Amino acid sequence: MEEFEASASAKKTKTIYISTVFGIAMVLSMIGLLGLILVEANNLSRYVKENIVLNIFVDDAAHETDVLQLQKQIEGNIMVKQTQYVSKELAARNLQKDLGEDFVKFLGYNPLSQSLDIYLKAEYANNADIEKLKAELLKNPLIKEVKYQKSLVDQMNENITTISLIILVFAGIFVILSVALINNTIRLAIYSQRFLIKSMQLVGATKGFIRKPFMLYGIWHGLLGGLIAILILIGTLSVAYKEIPDLIILRNYTEFGLIFVAIIGLGIFISGFSTFLAVNKFLRLKIYNLYR
Repeated sequence: MEEFEASASAKKTKTIYISTVFGIAMVLSMIGLLGLILVEANNLSRYVKENIVLNIFVDDAAHETDVLQLQKQIEGNIMVKQTQYVSKELAARNLQKDLGEDFVKFLGYNPLSQSLDIYLKAEYANNADIEKLKAELLKNPLIKEVKYQKSLVDQMNENITTISLIILVFAGIFVILSVALINNTIRLAIYSQRFLIKSMQLVGATKGFIRKPFMLYGIWHGLLGGLIAILILIGTLSVAYKEIPDLIILRNYTEFGLIFVAIIGLGIFISGFSTFLAVNKFLRLKIYNLYR
């Protein structure tokens, strides 16, 4: 009879621990998913900003060698990520594709100018910095005009700022809720062991001695929950890249690795700290309050 009760108790304890681990894993996977969304949103923002084009039109009389030298000079600017030289012939071919007809043959000459396309670094993709660069570029006698879509830059930065704030607010709220959920899950698991805690205390075991195995279990559960959450996130990313192949351009393994490490660290910390608080609560609890 005693063996049966011991077996039933062990099975019940194992079930509680398994449900605790998976509960932690589900919450951590949601936190990780939110982290991945933040990373992908930031990468998308950077990608969009770095694809804003400044068109620099040079003097028609300028030689190609002078334009290429100007290109190297511009590439040395701290604001510039990369540049692309567009010859008159390439500009004509590009426009022919857009128009669907050979306008050079119709006109009898190529009216387009050679130009440089400038792509800025993301942190400088705003109208204030672009205007400074534009004023600096126009001082060069080879450059006759600098064009870019000013209204598009303003709208893009406003939208990115708004979206980032919304995501951060939701992230903050969700992290608080997640910590509360994990804490409650662990408290319920420790609650089932309250009689064992009090029994050990009554026979003279110190608080540190009683707390140690629970803390080790808490840390282990946090680690397991974090690893399961990472597997869930890897599966989610695989499905996302399969369904939306364009997301691959935003992929950054270093950032993913940092998120995965943060998930494991967060799982261990929250689980261990919650276990510490829960065990301490029952250590301070009076015997007659155990049944409440």
